[in-house]
Amino acid sequence: QVQVRESGGGLVQAGGSLTLSCAASASVFRINALAWYRQAPGKQRELVAHITRGGTTNYRDFVKGRFTISRDNDKNMVYLQMDSLKPEDTAVYYCNTLGQTASWGQGTQVTVSS
Repeated sequence: QVQVRESGGGLVQAGGSLTLSCAASASVFRINALAWYRQAPGKQRELVAHITRGGTTNYRDFVKGRFTISRDNDKNMVYLQMDSLKPEDTAVYYCNTLGQTASWGQGTQVTVSS
């Protein structure tokens, strides 16, 4: 069974905004810390941000002040609001538990043009 499904990616101009959504299964959503990861071509997958069940958030320095992670516990959804996007944000974005215990989804492509 599919555990996560990402959506909302697309093409956006530098400086623009985009909001990603992740629909998670109940088993995944029960895990305390959920996270967004991204992988650019030729690069390793990297953690972007994570959020706990209680709403505590943590961000990597390269997105601080620009990205906002949130969750809706009633809908089993995790979101990533991305503002002030830069070309270097271009990547496939994935959601998972912080410990990467869920099966990886297909991700959603975010392309930021300059």
